[in-house]
Amino acid sequence: MGSLGDCWLRLERDSCVRNLTLVFVDLRRASLTTRHLLLRAFTLIELLVVIGIIAVLAAILLPVISKAKEQGRSTGCLSNLRQLGIVLQLYVQDHENKLPSMYDALLSTNAPATNLATVDMVLTNYLGSPRILRCPSDDKQLFQKTASSYAWNSLLNGQDAEHLQVFNIPFDPHQIPVMFDKEAFHRARGEGKGVNYLYADGHIKNLLVLEGMK
Repeated sequence: MGSLGDCWLRLERDSCVRNLTLVFVDLRRASLTTRHLLLRAFTLIELLVVIGIIAVLAAILLPVISKAKEQGRSTGCLSNLRQLGIVLQLYVQDHENKLPSMYDALLSTNAPATNLATVDMVLTNYLGSPRILRCPSDDKQLFQKTASSYAWNSLLNGQDAEHLQVFNIPFDPHQIPVMFDKEAFHRARGEGKGVNYLYADGHIKNLLVLEGMK
């Protein structure tokens, strides 16, 4: 009987150990699963934070990048206007110091046909390449539609290059723009800075920056 009792006690003890082992294994698995879920949740939060930071940085940097790109295109526009200043100087030398008589091409395709001497036609022998009439920031496709992104001040048609008058009022050459952007192509630079100008003496200034002023 004693031996049978000892066997029974050992069986009970072994059974308890196995049960405790199974319970421990189940608890460990549950702990690992919970930890894995928490880790996944934490990773998702981190991802959302990173996305938020990227969105904020993009909102800050995109306008800066856009303005920098526009500054580069504006430099190309100024280069075109400088070349057009040289073109006008060459024309004046060949035409007794007289400015050309020319007009901007009409934009509307429904406008009546005219024989107006347009900028690209009058200056064609001096341009070298008609591409200098295209502003790099011309997002209205005015060059494609009218052959020039730049407007000509037709009030100066045929005038003496050294004695300019507008409505019989004399002006110094640097006070009158002769060519300029047809639209505010460079508006990304800021308010009041959308148009580049070529003045009669070949001097280029921004709309709000006049000679002798800053």
